[in-house]
Amino acid sequence: MFIEVLKSKIHCVHVTDANLNYIGSITIDEDLMDAAGLLEGEHVYIVDNNNGERFETYIIKGRRGSGCICLNGAAARKVQIGDIIIIMAYATMTPEEAKEFKPQVIFPNTATNLL
Repeated sequence: MFIEVLKSKIHCVHVTDANLNYIGSITIDEDLMDAAGLLEGEHVYIVDNNNGERFETYIIKGRRGSGCICLNGAAARKVQIGDIIIIMAYATMTPEEAKEFKPQVIFPNTATNLL
């Protein structure tokens, strides 16, 4: 049997941009991706603390050190610039693996989105 557990989390960053005229995805500062153990193209779940929206998409790399958190495509309609969001990724593993596993959780500065 396998279960899904939290693998990575970027806790409480603010949306810096929303680009409706893009194919889709979330653009994340590459420094934040590295710190949270996230990869380009990885499936993520997003929760908007301001409006309660919950949705999923995939990651594209943003410029290092920029603090960029940009929702693209249809996801841009679910947020407002300045909203505080949580970005989460999950991994599938056995219950035995899950007991030993520790997720990578980061808490960037909420004013700048930097570490």
